[in-house]
Amino acid sequence: MKPTPQLLRAVGAAVQRQKSISFIGLGRMGAEMAYNLFSQTHVQTHGTTRFVVCDAREPTSTAFAHNFTTQFPGAQIEVANTPAEAILSSSTVVTMLPSSPHVRNVYAEEDGIIPALQSLSKEAIFSTLCIDSTTLDVEVARGVAADVEATGASMVDAPVSGGVAGAKAGTLSFLVGGRKNAFNLAYPYLTHMGQRVIYCGDSGAGLVAKICNNLILGVQQIAVAEGMLLGQKLGLDPKVLASVINSSTGACWSSSVNNPVPGALTDKSPPCERDYEGGFATRLMLKDMGLATDLADANGSPLPMGQLAEKVYADVVSEYPELENKDFSSVYRYLRSAYPKQ
Repeated sequence: MKPTPQLLRAVGAAVQRQKSISFIGLGRMGAEMAYNLFSQTHVQTHGTTRFVVCDAREPTSTAFAHNFTTQFPGAQIEVANTPAEAILSSSTVVTMLPSSPHVRNVYAEEDGIIPALQSLSKEAIFSTLCIDSTTLDVEVARGVAADVEATGASMVDAPVSGGVAGAKAGTLSFLVGGRKNAFNLAYPYLTHMGQRVIYCGDSGAGLVAKICNNLILGVQQIAVAEGMLLGQKLGLDPKVLASVINSSTGACWSSSVNNPVPGALTDKSPPCERDYEGGFATRLMLKDMGLATDLADANGSPLPMGQLAEKVYADVVSEYPELENKDFSSVYRYLRSAYPKQ
């Protein structure tokens, strides 16, 4: 029997969907991650892969697509208006969103991923992989993953460590939770965006690891700011103090890479050198500290330092709202301004 035109179109659409990758969420992190994922895939597949981008701000998606085709003439890239369009166009979708409510909206609401998945054939659903790199509430992530898996699709949570600089350089660490077979499917895509991909366990495990990491990071950044301020008050050159800390037992990323004092690092350019622009926003660190304290409260785990650090970041955002979207190392500026006589 000769195939009908309708059947040929359906087969063609299915094949095209298999050779397509969608990325939803083009913020500071997402835009850099999408660029690395698309550019490496474009080169490796000799331009045969189609890319789809989607963002809550349509001009952001359009600008990304324009910039990408400028750098890679002939690249196949389209703009989706909704998450539903993105998942209907691609068998693999990566989401990088601000927080829990945004993940719920993108996956579960009307024009979202899950309702669109339910409209596909069983074969198309079974071939679908969702990768969510948002740092969000663990139970929300597990619920969304369960709903995606109930359709027959695969999903992993894959939050990242490394910040905007790591996203741009392609040196992120991905902390992955989900079924092992889903992790194996996601692994090649994640390696295009980062240097390390760590399997942490079942659904939500990657998020637990990320939240614990950021809990430590948030506390460290405040401690570094306090130490740098104290040393300067007592007459130490910040370059000398940073050198001592970074070669001694106080050494940590918050001092050696993200030092909050302009001029303290002679061989690096942390956000403080750019008026704290271009890093991990203070409001996002506050969100992550809140996720940590919520987990601790729910599981009866002590968090005295974490609770104090969360309050400090909350005070930063409340009293100095201009620092809300600055890098969280701007807590140094807050401490310096809030306690001028100390």
